[in-house]
Amino acid sequence: MIQNTGHPSSFDTTVEVETPERIRFAFRLAGPAQRAAAYGLDLLIRIAVLMAVMIAASLAGFFGPHALAGVGGGVMALALFFVEWGYYMLCEGLMNGQSLGKRALFLRVVRSDGLPIGFTESLLRNLLRAADFLPVGYALGLVVSWLDPRFRRLGDLAASTMVVSERKDRVLGPVVIRPPVQRSELEAIPMRPPLREDELDAIELFLRRAEALNPSREDELAELVAPVFARRMLLQYGRPSRLLGLLYHRARGGAP
Repeated sequence: MIQNTGHPSSFDTTVEVETPERIRFAFRLAGPAQRAAAYGLDLLIRIAVLMAVMIAASLAGFFGPHALAGVGGGVMALALFFVEWGYYMLCEGLMNGQSLGKRALFLRVVRSDGLPIGFTESLLRNLLRAADFLPVGYALGLVVSWLDPRFRRLGDLAASTMVVSERKDRVLGPVVIRPPVQRSELEAIPMRPPLREDELDAIELFLRRAEALNPSREDELAELVAPVFARRMLLQYGRPSRLLGLLYHRARGGAP
């Protein structure tokens, strides 16, 4: 059984679950704004379906002076019922936790343990959609989702589900240090620079941004941390940004 390992981070809005084999999976939570956008797309689709039913019913003669009393209204009432209550359940069943709007925005409904939802979860979360709508415009659902650490509305809380984002992050290429590192520049740099992983991550972020900076601004930012590393390793340097590039190159196993 997969177990939750804690609350989502307040910085990256992710939540982790852990399998019995102690393998952790991270899920990025979908916030209220993303979910509202997906709902808007689904609403447009449902309106389009109702309009299509109305047009078909009109062509079939269910409206007009010669139609049977109440037939047109009954057809539209049935259509409204199935579109309002059946749309999400049908989509989530056929598309593994997604509606058309969620698929367009790379969102998916999963169980709180990270597993795919089933019929019971889909039924329960969608039945409580009416409660989330109260008093008007999904006001209660929005308030509850803002207060919940996983952005869950009432239906999600009752069904033990959550909505996650599956948007793929762009894979970054290797850091390119320009001009290329020379062997002579690395003579004073330790083979294994005493840098923590978070420090290396910060240096990498700086080096990726450096190409968009002018040289003076680049050195101004690098000077904030370069003296700290230089004192730690008893190094002397010219340009602080070059020192950071050399340290990163060495720490990441770059060729001497």
